[in-house]
Amino acid sequence: MTNRLAEARSLYLRKHAENPIDWWSWCDEALATARDQNKPIFLSIGYSSCHWCTVMEGEAFSDSAIAEYMNANFLPIKVDREERPDIDSIYMQALQMMSGQGGWPLNIFLSPEDLVPFYAGTYFPLEPRYGRPGFLQVLQALRRYYDTEKEDLSQRKALIIESLLTSAILQNGAINQEVAENELLRQGWETSTGVITPNQSGNSFPMIPYAELALRGNRFSFPSQYDGMEICTQRGLDLALGGIYDHLGGGFHRYTVDPSWTVPHFEKMLYDNGQIVEYLANLWSDGIKKPAFMRSVAGTVEWLRREMTAPEGYFYAAQDADSFISPTDVEPEEGAFYVWSYSELEELLTSEELTELQQQFTVTPNGNFEGKNVLQRRHQGELSAKIEIALSKLFAARYGKKPEALRTFPPAANNQEAKTGGWPGRIPAVTDTKMIVAWNSLMISGLAKAGGVFQQPLYLEIAIRAATFILQNQFVDGRFHRLNYQGEVAVLAQSEDYALFIKALLDLQACFPEQKSWLETAIALQDEFNEFLWSVELGGYYNTATDASQDLIVRERSYADNATPSANGVAIANLVRLSLLTDDLHYLGLAEQGLKAFSSVMRNTPQACPSLFSALDWYRNSTLIRSTIEQIIPLMTKYLPVTEFVVTSDLPPDSVGLVCQGFQCLAPAETEQQLLQQVQQSQTRA
Repeated sequence: MTNRLAEARSLYLRKHAENPIDWWSWCDEALATARDQNKPIFLSIGYSSCHWCTVMEGEAFSDSAIAEYMNANFLPIKVDREERPDIDSIYMQALQMMSGQGGWPLNIFLSPEDLVPFYAGTYFPLEPRYGRPGFLQVLQALRRYYDTEKEDLSQRKALIIESLLTSAILQNGAINQEVAENELLRQGWETSTGVITPNQSGNSFPMIPYAELALRGNRFSFPSQYDGMEICTQRGLDLALGGIYDHLGGGFHRYTVDPSWTVPHFEKMLYDNGQIVEYLANLWSDGIKKPAFMRSVAGTVEWLRREMTAPEGYFYAAQDADSFISPTDVEPEEGAFYVWSYSELEELLTSEELTELQQQFTVTPNGNFEGKNVLQRRHQGELSAKIEIALSKLFAARYGKKPEALRTFPPAANNQEAKTGGWPGRIPAVTDTKMIVAWNSLMISGLAKAGGVFQQPLYLEIAIRAATFILQNQFVDGRFHRLNYQGEVAVLAQSEDYALFIKALLDLQACFPEQKSWLETAIALQDEFNEFLWSVELGGYYNTATDASQDLIVRERSYADNATPSANGVAIANLVRLSLLTDDLHYLGLAEQGLKAFSSVMRNTPQACPSLFSALDWYRNSTLIRSTIEQIIPLMTKYLPVTEFVVTSDLPPDSVGLVCQGFQCLAPAETEQQLLQQVQQSQTRA
């Protein structure tokens, strides 16, 4: 027997459809029912490829005793954070206030009359273990507290809502003092460089917003304790050589569970891959031409084409960490699709191939992950022909065909499809096939950058198909929408969707500066963004539109970078870029207001907001090149992080281009060398 979530479009919600818990999705009817019945709301937020979300679904949420108590005493609501990042952001902040840490699953208890939280946690085990109480004990204690401790409950909620409201209204500051701005930019760069400096403990995450700021800041030669270029290069090598990269099938996993970049948490998220592709392309364009960078970018694009692109051209959201070894398995195993026992390698490879594989990759009889092997490269040079043959054999064992014979690999959209798909190789992990505008946009930007840097027209073709799908399908009744479920559009776009898609459009414009269509589309979308999400009173952009915020206890303006760059950081940079390309100073005025709105955060907690510092770099050092397409094309392969191009034939006599900065243009450049020198000077003028 299934519950309400059987009808949900979200894969994550449908995974809970057979729970005995009487789940609701987040909707007006659910909230009204909780109020009418005076039941505290149990709000559980996660996403389809979240490992511990899957564990809790199979344990506590499948237990009949817990379900009986939950259904009688709470109103349980499930939310997919990928559908509603605005809800997730508010209650994740509340969890961090209460516990000092965050993560998913996010399980939080709300008063029904005002939706203010009074208790929160992450994973709750079925029985007491790991130093945590059993989930039924938690439920019983919280219902007793809700019924008997009304005064304490009221005081607790008042503190939480006050903290949430205070954090939503930031103190503005001046952003127009050049000396102060320069020091602020240096502080942001040094902080981000420190964040990505290799360490000897803990997990290893890509942290691309920090890596991007560290890379762009290197051109200033700031006095520092860090060798910024070495650290940025090492981050690229860790990504391209580490076990975080799938050296057989391409694509990057979410993170590694160790500081040596060896053993990944095996899910693959579209948003990571888009950002990493852009970062590696930027490293290459900055002169760090490591063969492993080009190889991992090319492999990721092949994975994207083969496994993550819908027939209509958009990109799927994610692939799970867990997969089945056999169709008879009850539960999938983490990493099963990706790891290799030593006996398998002995069976599939010749002794010479296995010997060389061991020399080039972290392969041993004992393995590096639960007795099996995750492939991690030991060296950064070119791979030999023999190794490529060995990798091709392993690819064929995993997928059932060699790479050159496998152009598309259809997704397993759920566990049942995975078990019954008749796969010629291993059973693949489940793919979440929904289209998320923000995540597609990150991939479009990565493909655009890599297409220009590596001069690969195919990358641009793939990016254009995805962008075209969004433009043709995600506008309903004149409004931009966030999600697409196999042709069914859902959820009004949020700030990250607007900001990242506008950036993607501008990145495509940079690849085709002789055209105007991408720019014109970006301008129109920016108008809608400004109308529905700009804060006239405070500056910056709200997470949600004015007509889509009624069910939120606070209206946030996200500025912090997490796994994805902050919407406001990207949006402010977009405004500067639009002002360059259109000569419309209204955009520049909005950018200045946005930077003022978040200046206190930038000064006090620079570790939270690298994308805002990247926006400040655009604001202070933005540069426009006016030249012919013949002069511009070779510049596309160079690292010019705050530069836009405009094609013109109307140049002064005997000149090859004009470099403009702010409200002035430099003397006409008479040679290509002079043009490049002017651009490099302009990019560091502040």
